[in-house]
Order: sequence, then C-alpha cells, then structure tokens
Amino acid sequence: AALAAVAATAYLPGTRNAQLHLARALLRGPLTRTPQPTTAWRPTARTSAWLCLHLLLGMAVCLVTMTALTEAALLAIAPLTPTTPTIAQGPLTFTGQSPLTPTQRLLGPLLGLALLTALLYTVALTGHILARTAPRLLGPSPAERLAAAQAHAHTLAEHNRLARELHDSLGHALSVVTLQAATAARLLDTDPDFARQALTHIADQARTATADLDHALGILRRDTHTPRTTPPDLTHLPHLAQATQHTGTHLTCHITGDTAHVPALLSRETYRISQEALTNALRHAPGQPPTLHLDITPATLTLTVTNPLPPHTRTPAPHRTRQGRGITGMRERAHLLGGTLTSRPHGTTWQLTLHLTWKEQP
Repeated sequence: AALAAVAATAYLPGTRNAQLHLARALLRGPLTRTPQPTTAWRPTARTSAWLCLHLLLGMAVCLVTMTALTEAALLAIAPLTPTTPTIAQGPLTFTGQSPLTPTQRLLGPLLGLALLTALLYTVALTGHILARTAPRLLGPSPAERLAAAQAHAHTLAEHNRLARELHDSLGHALSVVTLQAATAARLLDTDPDFARQALTHIADQARTATADLDHALGILRRDTHTPRTTPPDLTHLPHLAQATQHTGTHLTCHITGDTAHVPALLSRETYRISQEALTNALRHAPGQPPTLHLDITPATLTLTVTNPLPPHTRTPAPHRTRQGRGITGMRERAHLLGGTLTSRPHGTTWQLTLHLTWKEQP
C-alpha cells in the first residue's frame, strides 16, 4: 500500500521535474549531461519506478546506518567496559563465544572501524547505483531527446541567421559611414555642400543600423513587443546602389528582369548577399569602381559583382587562402537556398557569382 501511494505521486504536477533537479544536485553522474526538462515531459511509469526504488533503498540504507553506527560505537568502547556490551541481537559476542575475553575486547575498536568502512562503501555503492539508474528512470525518452535536439538545432540556426544579418547590415552601414566620414572631412573646406550631404547619409545609415540592431536584440531576448520590421529585398537594390554611390564610389548597376518576380525569401537573401558583396568591395578595394549585374528569368537568378583588384593585391600571396566571415556567410545563405556561390580572383578583378533557381509558378 505504501509503495502504491508513493508510485501514485509520480502523476502529481511537477513531481518528475522536482525529482530530476534533486537527483542532479545530489547524485551528479550521467544525469547532469541529459537535456534540461521541458513542459512536454510527461510523468510515466519510469517516474513511479524511481520513487519506489528511492523509497526502498532509502529505508534499507537508513536501517543499516543506524544499526552499524550503534554496533561500531559499542565495539569501540568494548575494551573500556568491565562487562560485555549489549547490542541489538543481545550480548556482544565474538565468533559465537560469550562472554568476550580480554583479548577479544581489545579487538573491538578494530572491528568497529571495519564496520564503519563497510558502511561507507555500502552507502557509496548505493549512490552509484542510483546515479546510474536515474538517467534511465528520470531522463528523457528517445522522443524527448529528439525534440530537445531539434529545439537546440533550431536555436543555433536562428542565432547563425541573426549573426549573418548583423554582419551584413551593420558591416555595410559601418563601411559606408567610414567612407562618407572620410570624404566629408576631406571636402569640408572645398565642397561644403557635398560634405553636408555626406553627413546626412551618415545619419541615415546610423539610424538604419540602430533599427537592425534593436530588432536582432529583441529576437535574442525573445521580446514579443519588438516591432517586426520588413527586411529589404531586391526591390530595394536601387536604393542600395544609390547609397553606395554616395560614398564617392562609382558603381555600375545593371538589373535585367523583374525583381518583384523573385520569391520573397530568395529576394531578401539575394539582397543581403548583394549588400555584403558591395561592402567587401568598398572595404578591400577602396576607390575601385565595382560593377553589379543582376539577371532574372522566370525560374533563375544570377548575380555577379566584380571589382578591380587594388594594384598591390593583383598577385596574391600563396598563403593567403583564408576567407573572412562575410564570404562564409554568403555561402551559407546560398547553400540554404539550394544555390551556388563562388568568390575568387578573375584576372585583375575579384568576381562573386551567385546562381539560384526555383520552380516557376503556373
């Protein structure tokens, strides 16, 4: 009846999570490496089995501990008592003899120490058994492990996506701000109108970067009150080209086809890749005129961004094969969309090519 009552408590709300946290804190062992509990973890017969096992082993260890400590204490004082000490089973004896001889009483402390040592090993063995059993009875089931792994993978994918977004949007904004600030400082005395225009564009880029940063931080904080901003897509590509030209860079932009025909997801990701490609051109080849060509057909898209290499980098050193996070992020975007992206030197220019396909809508 007692075991049945204990087993039934497994179905009370919060029992499993409470037992899991308690076992994590006291037992350590493999249980600490199991996924954290979620609200989807339902109490099962395994939780009932754990509670029954906990009760039975706990009662057994308590009984053994009380008996062993009492008898060890009596054995320890055996040499000091004039009469035979009495234990739970009656008068203290040694190998079935009664009463104890003086020589046998002298062995009492050693026997008591051996009894305490055996008790410690028994308790440690019990804890080891519980630590090994807890993951099977309190840990997640295979389905729960799969759900936890999928949730973790989704979180990592979301963080990687935010990292790419921040790298592309903030990287572009900071590159434009840097170039425009340098241009404004250089032309402040000779062309104050252009300098004021550059400062205006710097303020616009700073506001855009701040909005992107607030949006990303709101997602990381899981803030439901964060306003959902519409990400830019290929329809904003002319504005991107205009902002690049305001840095003093002569950009040639050719768009063939209807940008509104591109699916929304592909349009947004292609815009980010275009933004990062132009940012790299401004950063690594300042003063060199880049060219952006976008060719759109009913079911394909090809983006090509080229820029002349600076004279000192037209013969790159053999050991400079490592590419930065920008190119890695662009390749990740292309791979997730099922496309291909190449970025490499081509003669005296650097060329980035993106190719995407999709199913044409009937």
